[in-house]
Amino acid sequence: MPDQHTVYLALGTNLGDRAANLYAALDALRAFAAVDETAFLYETPPAYVLDQPAFLNTVCRIRTALSPTDLLAALKSIENQLGRQETIRFGPRVIDLDILFYDDLVLASADLAIPHARLAERDFVLEPLCDLDPELRHPQLDTSVRMLWQRLKKEALARVMPTADRLWQWGAKTYVMGIINVTPDSFTGDGLAEDDDRIARAVAQAQRFAAEGADFLDVGGYSTRPNHEDVPIEEEIRRVVPVIRALRENVDLPISIDTFRTPVGAAALDAGAHWINDVWGLRLFPDLADLAVRHHAPLVVMHNRFQPLPAYHNRLASTPGSVYTDLLGEIRQELAESLSIATRAGLPRWLQIIDPGIGFGKTLEQHMELINRLDSLKAGNYPLLFGASRKGFIGAALGGLPADQRLEGTLAANVLAVDRGADIVRVHDVAPTVRAVRMADAITRR
Repeated sequence: MPDQHTVYLALGTNLGDRAANLYAALDALRAFAAVDETAFLYETPPAYVLDQPAFLNTVCRIRTALSPTDLLAALKSIENQLGRQETIRFGPRVIDLDILFYDDLVLASADLAIPHARLAERDFVLEPLCDLDPELRHPQLDTSVRMLWQRLKKEALARVMPTADRLWQWGAKTYVMGIINVTPDSFTGDGLAEDDDRIARAVAQAQRFAAEGADFLDVGGYSTRPNHEDVPIEEEIRRVVPVIRALRENVDLPISIDTFRTPVGAAALDAGAHWINDVWGLRLFPDLADLAVRHHAPLVVMHNRFQPLPAYHNRLASTPGSVYTDLLGEIRQELAESLSIATRAGLPRWLQIIDPGIGFGKTLEQHMELINRLDSLKAGNYPLLFGASRKGFIGAALGGLPADQRLEGTLAANVLAVDRGADIVRVHDVAPTVRAVRMADAITRR
């Protein structure tokens, strides 16, 4: 096997469907390289030539046997294939692919400089490089990319996620995800029971959520409440697909499918869903990650210490349940394992979201500690979805309140989660939640 070289590439685009350009470029790279990992995605103002649209920028790390000059030729070929046309220097472009580092090589020729000659002045390159390897050293300047970025003394760039023909900026606000339960056995009693009006009621609920300020919808057809029963895959598909189709026709909000099973996720995405929300964090059906890659779909991986139902015992080794020696450390480690599955499948980092798994294999005291220290899960900067709505630990903390009396406790948990870094809150009660997190945002995101 030829020697494999580690290369860092910058990708930028500001014309046409910018996200599609990046996905096409990453796919083309795989013809001659292994794409090991991508950084987050950033929307940045133009540099040098200011009268042009904003860019989407990221960095990826690849392994390739190509020489530097052959790699440069291959990158130029991709740019041409994707429709890049030469304009003024630093002008608008469909795609721009630059070699930043090639092993620890230092090269200066008429056609190619490695490391990239302008790397140290570009925050839109240095910040995504820090996502991948902040201690990566510049072989000429003998300093880390983290130090180079800090020397610029610029504010952090806008980190974004494209989906449903929109660009979502993390950190600008707390997003609210409204729950649409298409189950007869939801623990909250809000499931849409089987009848002729089920789809119409789902649409009406979603339209109300949209009017109340929801940003996303989460459709689920499989209850994971304590002591839940297994549902055949065909039944879960039958529950969710007609609802998703109706929501796509009647509500202008991105739709998440709440499922851990690949056939259900595939049917839901084909019906018009945009996201996958996996309560098992790819541990039962890891090929959900491949499905997300094919659809360029955001994927939520949740931490879960429940023992799965007998039907899935052969898919997962036994779990230690609520026994932890280091609660936050073990949650971080297990989420990292789920993210690693997604990354190995080829899902860009900017489409990966974490969920700490409120209500799944944790005691009351562990829930309190987890929420209080939620910010420690943000060390990797992954967007964080928080789903405490009406859950049992809230009722237990408030003296045994039933699910329909847990609104105030839910709001308190959500506001604390926002203060500690949550990016999305998943809720049954959209209107009061929107008001609560707007207030929390006004205080914490100034």
